[in-house]
Amino acid sequence: SGTEGVRPSGTVTFLFTDIEGSTRRWEADPDGMRVTLAVHDDVLRSAVEGHGGWMFKHTGDGVCAAFASARAAVDASVVAQRLLEVPVRMGIATGEAEQRGDDYFGPALNRAARVMAVGHGGQVLLSVSTAGLVSGLDLMDLGEHRLRDLSGVEHLFQVRADGLVTGFPPLRSIDAVPGNLPTQATSFVGRGEEIRELSELVRAHRLVTLTGVGGVGKTRLALQVAAELVPHFDDGIWLVELAPVGDPAAVPDAVATALGITVQAGMTVPACVAQALAGRRSLIMLDNCEHVIDSAGDLVEAILARSSTVKVIATSREGLRVGGEHLWAVPSLDTAAGAHSAAVELFMERAGAVVVGFRATSTADATAVTEICTRLDGIPLAIELAAVRMVSMSPTDVRDRLGHRFRLLAGARRGLERHQTLRHAVQWSYELLNEEERMVLQHAAVFSDGFDLAAITHMCQHFDEYAVLDLVDSLVRKSLVTAQQSAGGRARYGLLETIRQFAEDQLAATGTIDDARDRHARYYAADAIIYAEMWETPRQLDAFAWLRIEFSNLRTGFRWATDRHDLNAAAAIAAHAAWLCFALQRFEPVGWAEEILSAATSADVAMLPRLYVGAAFCSMTGRPEFAVGYAETAAVLEADPRYRPFPSIYRVQAEALGHLFCGRMERWLELNAVLADMPGVGHLCGACGLAWALPAVGRSREAMAFADDALAAARSAGNPYYIAYALCGYARAYMESDPVRALGAAREGLRQTRDCGLEMWETLIARDAARLEALHGNLVDGLALFDTTLDSFHRTGLGSNVAQTLGELTTFFDRFDRPEIAATIYGNTTSYASTIGVIDLLDVVDHLRSALGSKRFDECVAAGAAMELADSVRYARAQIQLVRSELAEPS
Repeated sequence: SGTEGVRPSGTVTFLFTDIEGSTRRWEADPDGMRVTLAVHDDVLRSAVEGHGGWMFKHTGDGVCAAFASARAAVDASVVAQRLLEVPVRMGIATGEAEQRGDDYFGPALNRAARVMAVGHGGQVLLSVSTAGLVSGLDLMDLGEHRLRDLSGVEHLFQVRADGLVTGFPPLRSIDAVPGNLPTQATSFVGRGEEIRELSELVRAHRLVTLTGVGGVGKTRLALQVAAELVPHFDDGIWLVELAPVGDPAAVPDAVATALGITVQAGMTVPACVAQALAGRRSLIMLDNCEHVIDSAGDLVEAILARSSTVKVIATSREGLRVGGEHLWAVPSLDTAAGAHSAAVELFMERAGAVVVGFRATSTADATAVTEICTRLDGIPLAIELAAVRMVSMSPTDVRDRLGHRFRLLAGARRGLERHQTLRHAVQWSYELLNEEERMVLQHAAVFSDGFDLAAITHMCQHFDEYAVLDLVDSLVRKSLVTAQQSAGGRARYGLLETIRQFAEDQLAATGTIDDARDRHARYYAADAIIYAEMWETPRQLDAFAWLRIEFSNLRTGFRWATDRHDLNAAAAIAAHAAWLCFALQRFEPVGWAEEILSAATSADVAMLPRLYVGAAFCSMTGRPEFAVGYAETAAVLEADPRYRPFPSIYRVQAEALGHLFCGRMERWLELNAVLADMPGVGHLCGACGLAWALPAVGRSREAMAFADDALAAARSAGNPYYIAYALCGYARAYMESDPVRALGAAREGLRQTRDCGLEMWETLIARDAARLEALHGNLVDGLALFDTTLDSFHRTGLGSNVAQTLGELTTFFDRFDRPEIAATIYGNTTSYASTIGVIDLLDVVDHLRSALGSKRFDECVAAGAAMELADSVRYARAQIQLVRSELAEPS
């Protein structure tokens, strides 16, 4: 319990503290740690009470304190930090809180704990809620960060004061590691003990599967556990949502795409995924596995067999049946504690979100809420569906309506399967809808990973957009449809999987589900054409944003159209997605295009030349000779008026890329010269390609002229893709003659590609920027860029680009006077023709042979050539780290 004194109420400022590295300290010196902790407690108690605060809880190696004044909380933390002899991280947040005995409850406490968790020992962090209440302090603005409750971003500030450390590493927020954990629209309620237990299980086991009925909260709990484990997985935490994947055979493709892994020729998709993850400290979360359980299990087995450092969390209604799997049944929320239970807390919070100031103040209402949660077996989704009815009903009304539907449940509670409880709850909510609302909900079930207003309006053919908007809004308010803002600021809607399955069943019962899926596939086929046509317009980035957010719908539409032999729709999706995805470093649609080439050729579809161009990007998946053949076929088809081809520049680009990866630089130059002779975008594309390639054949003077032309034209056109391409070519053209100018272009290119989200160009420019930084700029930054570029290309499985990066590293280590390392790394590249694009590589090789002597040079090259790709990358990254360590040592 807390110390006696004034206990703040209403708006309260909370201070949370924690000793950094306490577990290690206890293990190393338990006796010394007891003494340290006693001193720590005395210092904090004195500082808190000396500033009018109330210390209401100990958390083992930290404390929780409450203050009526935000300034007093900050001053107390500064005083304590000056006196503490161990590194203590501190977080402060302000907000409304409910006092229960000697404890507090409410979002402000959770926020303070989360703020504290991302800090470092000696650091005092403030949430924006506190920073806005204090003045006269020296606060460092740390910007916005995603905390581990996943409910959006928090603007954080660091307190600076005399006697406090100022410089700290980056905050341990979710943004600190790679990954794609999504922001959640609602806060996480309860389950503190479950989170702690599961976090320990994941740290101890390779595969942990959360099982339980739909709606029990498996996904939300797994996401929360993953967020808690962010500091333990330096190589990222990745969510793969399998609910939208209808075909079990597509599970490996979905995982590869989510992780940005490119499938290479001659390898299965699971093998590519396993190889890309080998040796990485990554956590993969596979969500909703039950309908593809065998395929998911096979993939997990392949991943775990290849790597000892990757871990997997899965959610499923049953286990994956994989060796070493640890099953953990997700319980319903506690209802035994009545009004103070987690189930009731969830009900109250969700009801408060739809009815401002909602309180179950009367005894009758409080009793009704408790009974609702009990009757719904503590199942979170069922409770949320009931809670939103507070808009138009009282707790007693809801309880009585449930009582009618659940009357049979009262006498046989123990024998009732919980999924029946949930289905009854969903059915009850569904029956309260009018016919129009039911129709919209049914058609929403055909989408994968969400939809926008235009898409659902298209599905509901008899209503205009305004009518559909009203119906969707009603479903959102009833918690049957979720809503959030997409990256473009537009509303994006979705269905929880349990509700989607229910609505899909209702649609199937009408006999119209196949027609609805046909309409869905054709809608996305038409959209694919529309957005691909934005390529040469100022709306190019809108096309990329659409592609990212609708990728699951495109995959579902393609699969359905293929199964239904609707090759016009399938070809439109595959061809245009393959073209657009190139800049985003995604190549799954290239496989779609190749998959249906034969059938589409036999059917003589109008989009056939476009399909061949989409397939021609298979040079990125290790099939450059096939790419050339596809492009040549597309050229023949372009001349036939029966077909609808892409602009010819797309086909020429794809063919040139195939020749480059086959090692035919002269053909690359010839094709780009053809483009450069075209007007408009063709000329721009050709000039970029020539500026990029000519330095590799010793023609830098010509390259500079093309680079100047290309950059001016790209800036004038305002096309982000070609601006990136032009900056990449500009950096290479001026690399030797004016490295400072080249470095400036590379740095601008990195900024531009990161701002625009052009992943492919970002990594390509980073490779050239690494060489320029290392040799002519900041050596530490250059080494870091080499490291991240190698990591990115390896993770995505782009072997030809890995080889080019290793070629650049060969040049670096030669100039850095590490000839044996340089020769070994060069050996790693000898099986790839793509190194033809590395500037001066042949001259460097001649220099290494001279420096080492032919015998030693050949030995090093042979050692490198004998390495597998993953081993080559590990070797090169280890050498980079060695140089970085040497630079960090004091002279």
